[in-house]
Amino acid sequence: MSDKRLIGVYKANRGIVGEIAYVLGHLVGARECNLCDITHSPIKKKSEFKKLEKQLLTEFGIEFRLVHMNERTDKELAASAGREPCVLLEHEDGSLSMFLDYLELKACDGRVSSFENLVRSRLDFFV
Repeated sequence: MSDKRLIGVYKANRGIVGEIAYVLGHLVGARECNLCDITHSPIKKKSEFKKLEKQLLTEFGIEFRLVHMNERTDKELAASAGREPCVLLEHEDGSLSMFLDYLELKACDGRVSSFENLVRSRLDFFV
């Protein structure tokens, strides 16, 4: 089993105020989070994404953790500040590197299948 972990960083804050601000901003086109579009429907986490999380853990031993901007550790903040949304890779030694940036997430256009293809192709380099 790998000691690596993927950490998805949303471009939104957790909490009722953060969620309302994001939803209202999204509705009027003032806010977007391409990672949110990949992982969630308007109501809940997509079943396809839940399936992908399980597959990554089973096939690669890699946990996929999702955090909002106000939930990041200091180390996660240092690796992702101003680059949200993104996916970080936590290495065995605890260091973090950019795994997928916001442009790559945007190219997925909210599709879990596109995201999965991108993650799997990138994991070939890291695992």
